[in-house]
Amino acid sequence: MAGRSLAYLTELPPDLVKGIGPRSVKRLSDAGIESVADLLLHVPRRYLDRSQLFDLSAVPLAEEVTVGGTVLSVRKRRISRNRTMIDAQITDGTNVMTAVWFNPYIKVAEGSEVILSGKAERFRGRLQMKSPDMARLDLGDSLLVGRVVPIHPSAGGLSPTKMRDAIHNALGRSRPVTEVLPAEMLLRQELVGRDQAMTDIHFPEASSDVEPARRRLAYDELFRLEIALALRKRRQVDEATGVVHDADAPVVGSFVSALPYDLTGAQHRAIEQIQGDMTSAHPMHRLLQGEVGSGKTAVAVAALLTGIQSNYQGAVMAPTEVLAEQHYLGIRGMLADADLAPEAIDPLGNAGTGSLFESEERTDRGVRMALLTSNNAEVNFLPAGTAKRSDVLSWISDAEVDLVVGTHALIQEGVDFARLGIAVVDEQHRFGVYQRVQLREKAEGYDPDLLIMTATPIPRTLAMTLYGDLDVSVLDEMPPGRLPVRTIHKRKDQLDLDDVYSIVRNETAMGRQAFVVCPLVEDSDALEAASATTEYERLQKVFPELELGLIHGQLRPSDKDGVMQRFRDGEIDVLVATTVIEVGIDVSNATVMVIEDADRFGLSQLHQLRGRVGRGADQATCVLVADPTTPEGEERIAAMVATTDGFRLAEEDLRIRGQGTVFGAKQAGAKDLRLADILRDTDLLIAAREEAFAMVAGDPELDGHPLIQEEVQAMLGEDVAWLFRS
Repeated sequence: MAGRSLAYLTELPPDLVKGIGPRSVKRLSDAGIESVADLLLHVPRRYLDRSQLFDLSAVPLAEEVTVGGTVLSVRKRRISRNRTMIDAQITDGTNVMTAVWFNPYIKVAEGSEVILSGKAERFRGRLQMKSPDMARLDLGDSLLVGRVVPIHPSAGGLSPTKMRDAIHNALGRSRPVTEVLPAEMLLRQELVGRDQAMTDIHFPEASSDVEPARRRLAYDELFRLEIALALRKRRQVDEATGVVHDADAPVVGSFVSALPYDLTGAQHRAIEQIQGDMTSAHPMHRLLQGEVGSGKTAVAVAALLTGIQSNYQGAVMAPTEVLAEQHYLGIRGMLADADLAPEAIDPLGNAGTGSLFESEERTDRGVRMALLTSNNAEVNFLPAGTAKRSDVLSWISDAEVDLVVGTHALIQEGVDFARLGIAVVDEQHRFGVYQRVQLREKAEGYDPDLLIMTATPIPRTLAMTLYGDLDVSVLDEMPPGRLPVRTIHKRKDQLDLDDVYSIVRNETAMGRQAFVVCPLVEDSDALEAASATTEYERLQKVFPELELGLIHGQLRPSDKDGVMQRFRDGEIDVLVATTVIEVGIDVSNATVMVIEDADRFGLSQLHQLRGRVGRGADQATCVLVADPTTPEGEERIAAMVATTDGFRLAEEDLRIRGQGTVFGAKQAGAKDLRLADILRDTDLLIAAREEAFAMVAGDPELDGHPLIQEEVQAMLGEDVAWLFRS
């Protein structure tokens, strides 16, 4: 029988398989099983080795064992109104055992040869096995006894047993599963063939067959992903038409000189790398990775100004409105400090005055910014609340705005840029890959430069899968004079809380400031978590001698700006906040970060919040107030107390949460990583990457490997469809 390719099997619905009815299709789809291919990649979670037969005279008790023998006698009897029982006497010549089944749907006959699997016990001095799985040798093979038995995870309402039967049927009708990798690659990487791997992962002859099968199928997943990355990288380098920016104009130099601190060597190096990309004919595709507080925003603004001074527009896309607003406020403040703020325009007058930079001295006109989210639109050259959304969209399309900060609203229909030259994407792992492509497509006829920022240090293996098509700049230096933040854990009992309050009082008595962060803005009956609003009111009674402020995501940007300015100016001692202060807040006088219900935050978010303090020369303290109720919560708190190393925390976060949550549902390739573990399979990932990039270098269109091209498209779906556009 002809084999089936994995790509072909993605087109077959699962209800073609025996044992899966139409009613199961929707539930299986919800569980991520939408095709026969998905079914075949639904691998066992563990295995029972029933291939070893024990003599009845030496069978261990209370352990999962397999025995065999001849049926001496069979008796069926009713033991109650609704219950029947079958017991059979079995012998293998060394001893006799009774097998018992209640309400059975089995057929066992005197004189037949059988194999039984279950737990043996003594009952009234005699050997017995209750409700064992049974195979009759005269009726052929069994999936349950006398072999290594797979235990598949239940899904879509199908029990492990029904799932195993369905997969056995699907595999039998699909074999031989077509091989797509070249024979020489299989030899180099010491991989078993795909058909053998598919068989052995589900129904191995021996336990030792499982790992080679898992390794091959995990390699396939990583190879498909790296092929997509290699294709994307090639198109970026060979096919894209880039923008050549001028790195010698004075605006960036003026900005850097006006900063109230000296850039680190890593920041200077990153800016040089970025400007090197931006002055070349190829569009930049670079990842800017750095620790909390390492100065990514300053580097990103230097990149944006490089584009703006060359008469192009810049865009910053953040995953949430809160983060977008914080970037808007933060960058606006940095530009003002550098005397790059624009001239104010009379809101009653005509704002459309032609080109923003009619003279050569662009710093005379400043940088015009806009904030654009689903719910908000503001500009930095009009009073807050006076800009109409329609006007902001018009100014963007007419090049009256140089820099636009926003959310995914930037890539929606109706947002048109006149000359988009550089796009900065913050926290890319919270977007899908295609969303950054959509942002780039806002420029017509050329490809703008792309800078991706992440404040979360990324394990090398994760970077190779999430961002394997990008060049990387790493900010691996912290500003001089900073001390590591001391991190302590306090319980939510009064004694510990009194200690927390003492820390806040001691620091504020020395003229320093503190943050208190809560998970929610308002009280929720569904979550037993502190809210910023209620906590603000409570803490006013705890600290009557201190000036408290409140900030959260439901405030208007102008109101947030006012609160933050008072905090920066030292008028507020304790700022009660939600995670609105997670990024973009730099107050060197703040030395205490109290995080309420800290176990409710993710590890990377805790690390981000901790990074809001310790930004000056004074010793800072982060207090995690929590009574963790889950092992994961305990692990996160322990990790935060143990280290301030972001890369170690990133590895721990990946271990605790699992790679699926890190990738996110919309991340290209995430759904294809079912067997591969990017922490465990580092060597496999590196090998797959080398092979994939070498293949694309030698065959840029994959014309010589049509099955691989077909499979990458089928398995990765719409996330990579644009790679294969004609």
